[in-house]
Amino acid sequence: MAGAFSFKGCQKIRGPQIRSLLEAKDFFLFDCDGVIWHGENAITGAAKVVNALVRHGKNVVFVTNNSTRPRENYVHKFSRLGFADVMLEQIFSSSYCSALYLRDVVKICGQVFVIGCEGLRRELQEAGIPCLEETDDPDATIYDCALAADVKAVLVGHDDKLTFLKLAKASCYLKDPDCLFLATDNDPWHPLSSGRILPGCGSLMAALEVASGRKATVIGKPSRFMFECISSQFKGLEPAQCLMVGDRLETDMLFGFNCGLDTMLTLTGVSQMEDAQEYRNSDLSTNHSLVPDYVVDTIADFLPAFEELEEESN
Repeated sequence: MAGAFSFKGCQKIRGPQIRSLLEAKDFFLFDCDGVIWHGENAITGAAKVVNALVRHGKNVVFVTNNSTRPRENYVHKFSRLGFADVMLEQIFSSSYCSALYLRDVVKICGQVFVIGCEGLRRELQEAGIPCLEETDDPDATIYDCALAADVKAVLVGHDDKLTFLKLAKASCYLKDPDCLFLATDNDPWHPLSSGRILPGCGSLMAALEVASGRKATVIGKPSRFMFECISSQFKGLEPAQCLMVGDRLETDMLFGFNCGLDTMLTLTGVSQMEDAQEYRNSDLSTNHSLVPDYVVDTIADFLPAFEELEEESN
């Protein structure tokens, strides 16, 4: 997205540049994992930044592809980690947006077969979306298990209890061309603190795409639908007013690009400066949509700008 700032274009910004950006933007979208926190530890200064943004009259929302927990759990986590008064309405998760898509966009009439954690099911149930209950015998196989007649959608999210039977049943339901094929997100993997990785929803989605011969509709980042959910709640929201802050080029920066938002990469998560520069220098024009407009080491880099503003107002 073309912008008015001379310092825009995959470079680190500091001090006066950050202040100019903070003064120009009214709406801040933050990813959570790798930006706001690592697991159960808030990133140093993150709570102060979010609290300062709100204190200065800025709108703050959180956009996460993590579908494993309901939004109420996020509210409790924000409070536990020192973020003041984060409300349910500020949290847009891929599970919540999937529920909105099924309820408000396709107006699903029938059951949804869910590959995912309990948090995803809870969001669907709270939206009034009927989920198919798992009642199979532990020894059941695809040869002898029951298949429901009224499944109208298969929704894939992160599932740490994935079984071959779940994949097989989902493949059977997707033989019906009228059965929707949805995925909460397409994140391929997630980093663990031990240096190991956890396969993400994207890897489960890919397996089912191969088995079914179909392509899933992705609800979360980098799809535009998550921003449409935000826009429907915050009337009059203009992309030019927004800054998307994330740690993953292929998810957060592409989401911002797809939605016409300015983007900022923070180096406290998955992607690093070298990754962004590699995409910037790529001969493939499609890779340029993954390049951030701005880069900071951490969102705590916002704090000196706030301190200046507050000193001037005293």
